[in-house]
Amino acid sequence: MARNGTGAARDGEDRAGLGPRRAAWRLLNAVTAEGMLLSDPRAAAILASLPPEGRARAQRLAVETLRNLSRIDGWLGPRLRKAPPPTVRNLLRLGALEIGQGEAPHGVGNALVALVAEGRRTEGFRGLVNAVMRHLGEEGPEAWARLGPPHLPDWLRGPLVEAWGGAAVRGIEAAHWAGVALDLSAKGDPARLAERLGGRLLPTGTVRLDGGAQVTALPGYQEGEFWVQDAAAALPARVLDPRPGDRVLDLCAAPGGKTLQLAAMGAEVTALDLSAPRLERLRDNLARTGLKARIVQGDVLEFDEGGWDAVLLDAPCSATGTIRRHPDLPQARDGAEIGGLIELQARMIDHALGLLRPGGRLVFATCSLLPDEGEAQVEAALERHAGLSVEVADAPGVEPAWRTELGLRTRPDHWADLGGLDGFFVGRLRTPG
Repeated sequence: MARNGTGAARDGEDRAGLGPRRAAWRLLNAVTAEGMLLSDPRAAAILASLPPEGRARAQRLAVETLRNLSRIDGWLGPRLRKAPPPTVRNLLRLGALEIGQGEAPHGVGNALVALVAEGRRTEGFRGLVNAVMRHLGEEGPEAWARLGPPHLPDWLRGPLVEAWGGAAVRGIEAAHWAGVALDLSAKGDPARLAERLGGRLLPTGTVRLDGGAQVTALPGYQEGEFWVQDAAAALPARVLDPRPGDRVLDLCAAPGGKTLQLAAMGAEVTALDLSAPRLERLRDNLARTGLKARIVQGDVLEFDEGGWDAVLLDAPCSATGTIRRHPDLPQARDGAEIGGLIELQARMIDHALGLLRPGGRLVFATCSLLPDEGEAQVEAALERHAGLSVEVADAPGVEPAWRTELGLRTRPDHWADLGGLDGFFVGRLRTPG
């Protein structure tokens, strides 16, 4: 995109905020045009030339623009006679967010005009960018505040309305817009940890802190007293409820929050995952917390060591339950991959059941809002496996409304007064014998 000089040189001399804005613009283009997620190593490469404060600003701009995308497009729409190229639209989106959040319109407009002028294919849109920013600046944060919560893209919103109803989906969208707090699982007494950190103890035992805390600087981090884990993500291990000494296999285990939980409960845990870098994070957390687990790198479907008392399978899924912390996901995806994920989940369930001892239990979980990746998988497994039964999936503090005949179902609009939680399905199955 740039026509002269290197990004690092420009960013190092940047006094007008161009560096973080340029990086945020590149992130938006990569997500919306290439399907890149912000967790992708390519995103880190885009940010690499910026100083720490610049990286933080660029990431915040990109995340908040993606979180508010439909609101932004609704605000921009009347100012655009025809649709500009996608890359120019993304720059306008970035500027709209900044003006809506109170940045000086003149400064935003000048910066965006400078950025659009850097590319041969975009420099002809300098007048459009300037005019649109001027119009938005005249309306300002007051107009922005009147816009409703952003909507999910149609590819996801339609199936969710069909599954949970329009009112629930509006609540889910409001939870996505509100963002997330910081949730921690305690190695020891969660009430004591909440008191030490000034957090809130949630009914299920998770400790919740206001967003913005630097995790590694919190008291007790270096001593291994806790790890980061959303309240819903902590439920599968609690539903499995291992007894001390149980041999438990944690499939798709990394980065390891559930492994740490199981180990802290006294289980003899083997953690299996395909990703070496993610397993390295698990090793680091085990070392920090002083907990023990055997780690195996490998493919779930090729692992053939049997005789387990229990298996926890947190299967690969659409991750649609995590959008409030990953607003890039619905913009980078279109749902085309979900059919393949459903097939993989079914194969993993069948394989995991074969690894259990007679009478062993399987907890199947996905961080998806789609019943096809949760409830429907349990129903199908019961049809495929004679003698397989569903057990009550429960844990301390679970709301009655989350319980179904097939397991637990959480949604982001649950616990709205406490700050919400991720969307998860958790089912507990027992083999015959």
